[in-house]
Amino acid sequence: MENLYLLLVIVLAVLAIGDLIVGVSNDAVNFLNSAVGSKAISLRTIMILAGLGVAFGAFFSSGLMEVARKGIFNPGEFYFDEIILIFTAVMLTDILLLDFFNTLGMPTSTTVSIVFELLGAAVFMSLIKITSSSGEISDLINYINTSKAIQIISGIVLSIIVALTIGAIVQWICRIFLTYEFEKKPLWVSVLFSGIALSAISYFILMKGIKGTPWAGLKFDIIGGMKIKDFIELEVLKVSILNFVFWCGLSYSLIKFFKANIYKVIIGIGTFALALAFAGNDLVNFIGVPIAAYQSYEAWISSGVNASQFSMEAMSAKVPTPAAFLILSGLVMVLTLWFSSKARKVMKTELDLANQGYIKERFQPSLFSKFIVKFFQKISAILEDLLPEKLKKKIELQFSGSADQKKFVNNPEAPSFDMLRACVNLAVASILISIATSYKLPLSTTYVTFMVAMGTSLADRAWGRDSAVYRVSGVISVIAGWFLTAITAFIVSGIIVSLIHIGGFQAIAIILFIILLIVGKNFIAHRNEEMEVDRDKILKAESKSMKGVMEESSGNIIKFFKRVDLIFGNLIEGLSKHEITILKKGKKNIKRLKNEVEDLRENIFYFVKNLDEPSLSASNFYIVLLSYIQDLASDLDYIITKSHKHINNDHQKLKLSQIRDLREIHEFTKSIFKNSMETFDNNSVIEIEKILATRGKIKEMIQKKINAQIELTRKVETSPRNTTLYFNILLKTKDISKIKVNIVEEFYNTYKQINGV
Repeated sequence: MENLYLLLVIVLAVLAIGDLIVGVSNDAVNFLNSAVGSKAISLRTIMILAGLGVAFGAFFSSGLMEVARKGIFNPGEFYFDEIILIFTAVMLTDILLLDFFNTLGMPTSTTVSIVFELLGAAVFMSLIKITSSSGEISDLINYINTSKAIQIISGIVLSIIVALTIGAIVQWICRIFLTYEFEKKPLWVSVLFSGIALSAISYFILMKGIKGTPWAGLKFDIIGGMKIKDFIELEVLKVSILNFVFWCGLSYSLIKFFKANIYKVIIGIGTFALALAFAGNDLVNFIGVPIAAYQSYEAWISSGVNASQFSMEAMSAKVPTPAAFLILSGLVMVLTLWFSSKARKVMKTELDLANQGYIKERFQPSLFSKFIVKFFQKISAILEDLLPEKLKKKIELQFSGSADQKKFVNNPEAPSFDMLRACVNLAVASILISIATSYKLPLSTTYVTFMVAMGTSLADRAWGRDSAVYRVSGVISVIAGWFLTAITAFIVSGIIVSLIHIGGFQAIAIILFIILLIVGKNFIAHRNEEMEVDRDKILKAESKSMKGVMEESSGNIIKFFKRVDLIFGNLIEGLSKHEITILKKGKKNIKRLKNEVEDLRENIFYFVKNLDEPSLSASNFYIVLLSYIQDLASDLDYIITKSHKHINNDHQKLKLSQIRDLREIHEFTKSIFKNSMETFDNNSVIEIEKILATRGKIKEMIQKKINAQIELTRKVETSPRNTTLYFNILLKTKDISKIKVNIVEEFYNTYKQINGV
């Protein structure tokens, strides 16, 4: 039995590495988004600063492991064999849960997940103990630290309200006084802003970084014989004033003598600070449980008592965390930070919600988001009516933005927001987390940083009339996910610990295998999705000249025709094999194609405004081309959907002759348009006239198949659903072929027009 428990501790150590990977992938959004979103500094520099912050934070986090040991439950009420099962259930649940949110690209709190996993597993194990001993449900209070759970729940609500409100107010004030022309303001303005922001951030570094260092307990006469840690926490005003004076002086020197962009400096230091806090605070979420399990195992081994009789009262005492564990954890976190693609997916969610310009909205509006937007629009209108007209005009002028700022709109290389907002995000988050730490308030780092970013976005008018309902819906979805995290973590960990208690080590092996399968499947699906995104993707026209638009369009036509042929080929294969999975893949591909086409259509406004030439020919060509492509995609979607429904309802297979006819049509049209694609690729359209001459042959071929099916239906055919599907495919194929010819013809006519042929 001893060897089995040792094996379990080793398994938990391996799971800790996996938990670090999925955890960092989710939490990276907390400290990277301000720097990445503003593009103030290079991505390489951002990652170096964040990596250093994570490394320092991990090394100095030794005093933060107690939540896993005794923060949620009373360890003295459990025996070793019960505690080890609780820890196992928690780690299995955490990896599964965080990987799920990473796959969705949704930021959540690793603190909330680990706390409610511990709570759920402990509650279920307590209920098992109570039931087996014929106790009362009321005895549960002896096992669980209920006040901690209440603190965490209140922390969620508090984080949402406080962070959103303070972020919005501070950003609004900063924008009023600094505007979008903040870099052109007098020197003293930049120095003052920098002094305030860096004071907040540096105090935050001291608050979060000093606790785990050897210097925290040192006493100096210069600070009244107080410990450094106590001085920082108690003498807030003195520390803040010293910080402010120091940073103002340094900022003045950097700007005056080194011509430094002080806003970039703030963003760099802020990124380091939040990364340090993340590793220092949240490391417990990933390795706290395995370390607690390891220390429990050591205590049990040395006791010589049976596992089912050894009380875990020893866990109530403080035990230092070995430095080797911290260093190894920091290394894993840094490597994950550099190489995790899922981290970028989670980051994108927040950046999209905070984006100042036009983007494709990820979230769809809900009734609730519409209600909220309309409600606050009415409130805003009432408040505006109370303001003097001159004041309203002045405020509007401050938010109008500069010419440079407007260039960011619809530019994929442009930042999501400017450096001023990035600085406010970092400074406000630092202040709020520092205050919460000082007063022992249960604010979540994830919730604070996210909601501050949303508050600043709101104040900066990033949520305009064209985007408000989408952005609000996204924020609501994220917040709902936070509460879902708590509920899911509680229930799933409880179920797993119950299964483990019943099935023992065999159950652990089975559950571990299932989780590995799920995580592995998610990883492969994510990797394939990333590969598919760039492959043959239809790109937005970014050229400003007619010639450039033509060249870009030719490339898009090639990609579009290839994908249409592939989807149609999958359709025929699915019908011939009567295989639903093939058609599911086809539905997925056509959905992605239609989304890309929709993106292009939504981009028309910016495309037209970007054109340098006064001629309408480029925009007319582009709009007509998009119309054809959209119609073709819709026709293809129609027959894919009908075919999927046919097979899904297990209707009769198409006849071999019908499949053969469809293949014949497909191969004929494919060979014709392959020539057109090669022609486009070579930037020559001489051969297109030959292609256009075949339009009659295509129409004739398909019409013959239709006529043959009509005759067959009248004389032989007995399956109405089979016949209906086949006719639908033939008629839509006819339309698709016609549209493809029209696309080629439109390109050809435009080419002749601009070249005078």
